[in-house]
Amino acid sequence: MAKIAIIVYSTYGHLYNLAKEVKAGVESAGGVADLFRVPETLSQEILDKMHAPAADADFKIADLETLKEYDAFLFGVPTRFGNMPAQWTSFWGAAGSLWANGALYHKPAGVFVSTSIPGGGQEVTVRNYMSIIAHFGMIYVPLGYGKAFAQLTSFDEIHGGSPWGAGMFAGADGSRQASALEKEIAGIQGGEFASILSQKFGFEFSKEKSTDATTTTTTTAAVAAAPTEAKEAEKKAVTEKETKAGKARKDQSTKEKKKDIAASCSKCVIV
Repeated sequence: MAKIAIIVYSTYGHLYNLAKEVKAGVESAGGVADLFRVPETLSQEILDKMHAPAADADFKIADLETLKEYDAFLFGVPTRFGNMPAQWTSFWGAAGSLWANGALYHKPAGVFVSTSIPGGGQEVTVRNYMSIIAHFGMIYVPLGYGKAFAQLTSFDEIHGGSPWGAGMFAGADGSRQASALEKEIAGIQGGEFASILSQKFGFEFSKEKSTDATTTTTTTAAVAAAPTEAKEAEKKAVTEKETKAGKARKDQSTKEKKKDIAASCSKCVIV
């Protein structure tokens, strides 16, 4: 059974909430994921002075065994000047033995982030984090535009996220939580990640099975007939989504013809 570890660091809890949306997305695609957080490096005294809340109890503390045990990873990284925070640096700094043994080689990995504001370093944070992914031999799996085109390109509201991975803005004072749109993008990333692992990497995720004899017999018969129907339904759903995404791209790239304007200087537009 393939297992995905969603590992984050969050001082004020923003990425805990986003990680839960990523997990829900993974599970909606039939995947299996567990929530973890990297160990805190700040003392409780300092955290109290920073008014940092207690860590979310749903997140177990990750260690080197977590990295060895799990088959794929989704890393939640809050930016620190365009880089990962010290807690993440400390975590990876202790993983030299895994690097030496190639323990993470070819394990798929994706990244989602949080920054305070637009322009606060969402994409560059992922790019800088990719140094870790590359040196440990993991395979980076981006969100891309495929299933999230409409959400990522929406101008209805300010939002985080990019083809590099889901993201959110916390606000300059940290008071902002992830919006519904940012949560939706995070869910899409989780779902896409699980689907890619299944379709491209050949990962298999276990399903719950009933222990009742009668139910088992019925379920077995149903499962035998299900693959074709499931594949057809999935194919239809993918086709519909691709059609919508294609239309959105076409609508976005199609510009209305403008009337000629006599004054040539009025045609000079700086964008």
